[in-house]
Amino acid sequence: MEDTFKSGFVAVVGRPNVGKSTLINHIIKQKVSIVSDKAQTTRNRILCIHTDEECQIVFLDTPGIHKPHHKLGEFMDEAAYQSLQDIDAVLFLISGNEKKGPGDLFVLDKLKGTKVPVFLVINKTDLMSREEILHKITEYNALFDFAQIIPISALTGDNVDAVVDELKKILPEGPKYFPDDMITDQPERLLAAEIVREKLFQCLRDEVPHSIAVYVEEMKNRGHNKVYIRVTVYVERDSQKRIVIGKNGTILKEVGRLARQEIEHVLGSSVFLDIWVKVKKDWRNKPSALSEFGYKNE
Repeated sequence: MEDTFKSGFVAVVGRPNVGKSTLINHIIKQKVSIVSDKAQTTRNRILCIHTDEECQIVFLDTPGIHKPHHKLGEFMDEAAYQSLQDIDAVLFLISGNEKKGPGDLFVLDKLKGTKVPVFLVINKTDLMSREEILHKITEYNALFDFAQIIPISALTGDNVDAVVDELKKILPEGPKYFPDDMITDQPERLLAAEIVREKLFQCLRDEVPHSIAVYVEEMKNRGHNKVYIRVTVYVERDSQKRIVIGKNGTILKEVGRLARQEIEHVLGSSVFLDIWVKVKKDWRNKPSALSEFGYKNE
């Protein structure tokens, strides 16, 4: 008798900056979600697809669940909560090397009443001793009835395969929802914008990145394997615009260089990247601006 094929949808949740995108990128074996050491990097819910001979797992990489302070934050939380509907399992990520905080308990409270298996994934074990890992397992076991507790390091890949193996055990029999070679539902324009935003996170500091939106105004082939991409970076204040551009344009040039290299790798084409910076005051609190930049829940 042939082995049955399994498939399902898995929400990846946790407070901001616990390594959700890093974990998914490692499982998919390609960078789909942007990664930064700054919190709240992921803003949209992103589908990331793992397919092997036994199963297809559709991961929903969600924004970090947090108490929102503006309409963008409200959108991000709503995107995360929507991911908890019509799924087969939840991966709840925590930073194992940090103390349990209000943010972790806030997320855990949102998971109460969930009808599907919830897996606790203790990340960053490369920074922990065996005793610390055991203590963290005991601590969280007392708070919730987890289906499994899996210690991993998303950065090094240690024990990440166990996450997929455990999910395979509980996923239902089902079809392939997406082609074998498809790893994300994100269009190329959005991937390009997200790459530019990631490089801005890398090159900037403090609160400026959270005040930034990146929108691809134009993306077209120019023949001979060349792609022209015109991007606008929106900030909320004139002072932020000066910071993004940098003295003599140094910051923006570095962002453009790093982003172009990665976009070329993703597209497999030569890229001319044209980046502009504009001010749209208080855009994070304007529904029309949020919708324009693609932050809208269905």
